[in-house]
Amino acid sequence: QVQLVESGGGLVQAGGSLRLACASGPGPTFSTYNMGWFRQAPGKERELVATIMWTGGRTYYADSVKGRFTISRDNVKNMVYLQMNSLKPEDTATYYCANDHVQFSLTIPTMASFGSGGQGTQVTVSS
Repeated sequence: QVQLVESGGGLVQAGGSLRLACASGPGPTFSTYNMGWFRQAPGKERELVATIMWTGGRTYYADSVKGRFTISRDNVKNMVYLQMNSLKPEDTATYYCANDHVQFSLTIPTMASFGSGGQGTQVTVSS
């Protein structure tokens, strides 16, 4: 498994932007996993918002964030990013990054594909 630490959350007004970062521990295996960002608000289920394949080329987004969020990765720095623009109050949640359970997977991940992630970073969007 990959050790992950999220950062970059904060309080922002509706319409604003944040860039989340996820750092992985050193090692050669980060680049072999599909990576994802998911979020969880109090009393709600986890929602997978963005995924990037280990090959680096394909990305997938939940309908709720499509066109506003962008996931990217840097396999040299072992980092995954989530650029969030045009934020809405309903984006308020704790955001986590996680790796696919399976290395070198070519299957589009679902929420069930991912582990529990790191400690999370809180995003609060005020109206």
